[in-house]
Amino acid sequence: MRILVVEGEQKLAGYVKRGLTERGHVVDVAPDGPDGLHLACEGQHDLVLLDAKVPGLDAIELLRSLRAHKQTPVIVLTADDRVEDRVRHLRAGADDCLVIPFAFTELLARIEAVARRGATPAEEGTVLSLGDLELDPVRRRAQRAGKRLDLTVQEFSLLHALLRHRGEVLSRTELTEQMWGMNFDLDSNVVEVAVSRLRTKLDDPFPDKLLHTVRGMGYVLERREPDPKATA
Repeated sequence: MRILVVEGEQKLAGYVKRGLTERGHVVDVAPDGPDGLHLACEGQHDLVLLDAKVPGLDAIELLRSLRAHKQTPVIVLTADDRVEDRVRHLRAGADDCLVIPFAFTELLARIEAVARRGATPAEEGTVLSLGDLELDPVRRRAQRAGKRLDLTVQEFSLLHALLRHRGEVLSRTELTEQMWGMNFDLDSNVVEVAVSRLRTKLDDPFPDKLLHTVRGMGYVLERREPDPKATA
């Protein structure tokens, strides 16, 4: 998932971002309300984590403004454990509230629950496939021709992104934003390195190649007919 964390407390924002990133999510962080509202409205996020006391803009107003544009799921993080406080945020458009301090395992469970709530029956638990390649996003497993692929978190996320857009050419910028966030250094060769490592595990052991480079454009995951000249 791509998650936006709107949190003014740098230590808490770093803690949440690190934990979610380790679980394979892409995390953007906004340090105040105005930036958070802008990114939530203009970006493509699967979920927003919103601090009830975020500086610069009242969280209730932020929720109402966001709901006027999008229905992105929102979990409010609040230090106020009163029922009235949670009700105010839920009525303003929040999907869930979590009281600070919280256990990170509970935050993960809340995120998963909200994500399931918003998923259609066709999306929930769907195993993605292309030819003899199968990827299970729930169990975080990938296999090809019945053989399990031993992928890192980064490689799995890259394969997931390419497989969700199979047949479509994804540029370096698109892959960078989906995997590492919009503020990542586009001048680095991290995408090329990640693609090369994934290709070693995904394609090198098999005769049919699925991951292709489209020169000057990006990368595409698709089945292609073998070139007769190559076997002549």
